[in-house]
Amino acid sequence: MWTTPAASRPGCAASTRPEGKLRVSELHKFIFEGLPVRGAIVRLNDAWREMLARRAANTTSGAYPVPVRELLGEMAAAGVLMQSSIKFNGALVLQIFGDGPLRLAVAEVQSDLSLRATAAITGEVHENATLTALVNLAGGGRCAITLDPQDKFPGQQPYQGVVPLVDAHERPLGSLSEVLAHYMRQSEQLEATLVLAANDQVAAGLLIQRMPMQGVANLGGSQGESAGHGADEEYNRIATLAASLTREELLALDVDTVLRRLFWEENLARFAPQQGALGPHFACSCSRERVGRMLETLGREEAESILAEQGQIEVGCEYCGQQYRFDAVDAAQIFAAPSIFQPPPPMGAQ
Repeated sequence: MWTTPAASRPGCAASTRPEGKLRVSELHKFIFEGLPVRGAIVRLNDAWREMLARRAANTTSGAYPVPVRELLGEMAAAGVLMQSSIKFNGALVLQIFGDGPLRLAVAEVQSDLSLRATAAITGEVHENATLTALVNLAGGGRCAITLDPQDKFPGQQPYQGVVPLVDAHERPLGSLSEVLAHYMRQSEQLEATLVLAANDQVAAGLLIQRMPMQGVANLGGSQGESAGHGADEEYNRIATLAASLTREELLALDVDTVLRRLFWEENLARFAPQQGALGPHFACSCSRERVGRMLETLGREEAESILAEQGQIEVGCEYCGQQYRFDAVDAAQIFAAPSIFQPPPPMGAQ
């Protein structure tokens, strides 16, 4: 952990990332020294482009419409930020669903920050569709966050929290950042501010959270109340600074520039950035080997029937969109290999 020295007032040259160069995804976590406030900023570069490339290459579905791509990118960035803020061994699954042309959008982030995302579209998505137009036309939109432990106890079920896409006064929430801040306020009883953005090059997010008060501030009486009031003021001040970050700045500027511009008067204690294998990275459980085993269970006769009709067998991953194709030679190799699905020998057989 290292401390960022106070910088000069914003106005220095901005550092931007060249769009043509593929950079690794990165997560930066930090705390405000002396204040019960923490933050994190994520930039999904190679991971996000890999997700988009797989879906765009799918000859059946093709690329998602722009509003869906942007929402999925924001969800992926938000999922990384939320997963990194909790101590949990398992998958954090963020879902948005409702009654619009976007039936379902899902981002899944594992505890090692591997991630993937997908969407199911059932109607026409207009070019400038908002969150409300995508999933909340008649008020049926919902946000669900599921924590699915990797090592479950017998009978243990994943934890899931669901909230409507409206605020406490039943007014529609117009952005994913507002929805998630409302969710955390309700479910975790913690104030949070998020700024999220995505395009075809990067998906990025900034999270500012007020940490739970400890010690005297948690006790009853005027001293605790006074400390809590002061913490509210400090959090509100920092949240206001964070909320001033624009979509364009979040997408174009590097992390150091963003933090310097927003919090140049604050003492930030920054943790080492998480990149590469230790940072956010794309991963899907699909593989050519797994699809081959699926075809083996389908049976030789059915596989040969598909080959005779279509010339090849094509299977697409419903989650990431990756397509796997098998011709007659591939199929012959699958069924010529020893089957891993052979039943065990009868009891007593030698």
